[in-house]
Amino acid sequence: MHIDDAIRTRRSIRAFKSDPVPRDILDDLLDVARQAPSGTNVQPWHIHVVMGDARNKLVDAVLRHRETHRKDGAPDSFSEFPRATKRKEPYTTRMRTLGKAMYGLLEIPKGDQEANWRQWARNYEFFDAPVGLLFTIDKDLEYSSWVDMGIMLQTIMLAARARGLDTCAQGAWNNFWTVTKDVLDIPDTEYVVCGMSLGYADENEPVNTLVAEREPLSEIATFHEE
Repeated sequence: MHIDDAIRTRRSIRAFKSDPVPRDILDDLLDVARQAPSGTNVQPWHIHVVMGDARNKLVDAVLRHRETHRKDGAPDSFSEFPRATKRKEPYTTRMRTLGKAMYGLLEIPKGDQEANWRQWARNYEFFDAPVGLLFTIDKDLEYSSWVDMGIMLQTIMLAARARGLDTCAQGAWNNFWTVTKDVLDIPDTEYVVCGMSLGYADENEPVNTLVAEREPLSEIATFHEE
């Protein structure tokens, strides 16, 4: 697959088939992704790959923890690292436009808190994908290393697409870090940055027809020529 085709056909998939990802393909994908660039070659990423029983153990533990604290709120139900608490325009409108389209495809009406709770739980099931990736970073690294982490994420997503695989990067996994760290033996010196679902898209699911709008080039690029 040409790199342009991989970029254009990559989507955030939120319903996967149960078909396993062959280990040799997974190894090859991640081996290629090792070539992702990073400032001064720091390579700040660590990837925890969960499959089979290990994946199921993590999913079960996080979902139990989430349900246990449903009423009182889990102490780790928010990101472990600092995040912006308020979004402004035009970012708010972009976010809401995507959310409205996605929940429309899922047939979840606005204000249905129970349905929203169940749908959010799908993140912690990796949307049924057979492979889950958890990305961690050393807490002592500077912000520029987080840019490097983003480059690694994109590299994996495009390498996956080139191999006929699909993905969904999931910020939801920077919540419930205490359970995730415990199950995967992640040291407290690291942040759980995000997760990623990896597998084969279930094309029969309406939610997978969602295509996020992109701003035109004129809105995102300024050319300085004089």
